[in-house]
Amino acid sequence: MPTERMKVHYHTFGCKANQYDTERMRQELEARGAATLESAVDADVCVVNTCTVTNQADADARRYIRRLRRNHPNARVVVAGCSAALKASAYEAMPGVAGVVAGQDPVEVARAAVACRQEEGGPALVQLGTTRTLDRMDVEPIGGGILTRRAGATRGWLKIQDGCDRKCSFCATRLARGESRSRPPAELVREARVLADHHPELVLTGIHIGHYGLDLTPPWSLSKLLGHLLDEVPDVRFRLGSVEATEVDDLLIDLMVSSGGRVAPHLHMPLQSGADPVLRRMRRWHTREQYRTRGLEIAARLPVLGLGADIITGFPGETPEDHEQTRSLVEELPYTYLHVFPFSPREGTVAADLDRPVPQRVAGERSRALRQLAQDKGRAYRTSRSGQEAIVAIEGSGGTGLTEDYVRIPVLGEDSPPSNRLHRVVLVGQGDELSGALIGAG
Repeated sequence: MPTERMKVHYHTFGCKANQYDTERMRQELEARGAATLESAVDADVCVVNTCTVTNQADADARRYIRRLRRNHPNARVVVAGCSAALKASAYEAMPGVAGVVAGQDPVEVARAAVACRQEEGGPALVQLGTTRTLDRMDVEPIGGGILTRRAGATRGWLKIQDGCDRKCSFCATRLARGESRSRPPAELVREARVLADHHPELVLTGIHIGHYGLDLTPPWSLSKLLGHLLDEVPDVRFRLGSVEATEVDDLLIDLMVSSGGRVAPHLHMPLQSGADPVLRRMRRWHTREQYRTRGLEIAARLPVLGLGADIITGFPGETPEDHEQTRSLVEELPYTYLHVFPFSPREGTVAADLDRPVPQRVAGERSRALRQLAQDKGRAYRTSRSGQEAIVAIEGSGGTGLTEDYVRIPVLGEDSPPSNRLHRVVLVGQGDELSGALIGAG
């Protein structure tokens, strides 16, 4: 039987949950004998994991696939992910696309990869050291039920749940991902222990992590899970992914305050709008004042705090007064960065059919104004940290560090500090020129 290894290149669009899913796909295919390539140049198969958070995300995936076809005509393309779940037929019709997986299942991606390779007359994949081959596919993953490492990265992703039970009027990700499904705590502890052997920081991610454990018996919560991980997985720093302000409970804040740095003082709390009329049309479940109050309470307890948010400008019906409400809230809260996007109507969502559309030009102007405000606040925060110590995770080739409060800085003092542990630095410089001088291990 041929033993030539299939060469696979992976490209991921979108969030940390998508990146985690790609790593599971990679791990599954490698367990079945595939070789992973950093470049698509010599790849037999290119796996494209798509995102559908905006129209632009869909367009970016299609553009990338067309470029793959143009530059690497011999490679077969397998499309997976959220956009593929909603627009499978559109991807199937694209030249060069040999397989579409409507979602993120790693076994299904492996099936699609070997099927399209065999259509081209390629060899069956052999798992090295066994007689199992990819043409004898199993329903269960042979790459394991947990992720063992995030290849080529310092920080590891720990996906604790998938899906979402909320019904925000603008969101297509919920349509693609389905209802909220939590992973068992024991499985997460087991995965975190393995990941901690390779990564000094683990990020708890998912689609709606604030609902973690509500579907379990007995029920759990995000804060209970985090406390459990702190007890069971020593010597690693945990960071929370995106979590709603109303789902940051007192225990979660207590853990951030009392963990001795093991829970990063960083929160990304989606806002979407700072105006109650817009929040109601978005079908958000919090008011401006509820968000504002919680944000100020958190900031009062965490003097060192990286605080981010998502904001949509130009949502149908957003008036100049509504935009000013958002701007003033951004001004008041201690944000260190923002992700701001003009409204993008998504097919199948309630918001796509709302009246009183805002011209794209106006939505763009409002986005630019908020981005500029966020940049100014971020620079001011970086300056305020000058002269203080920080604990950084080394990223990339060793020249960049990520602080506990989510500030990326150049790291000075050693050519290639090891990335398998955290490092203490003293922060020097101002604003965009802030950097960190190494002073020891974290």
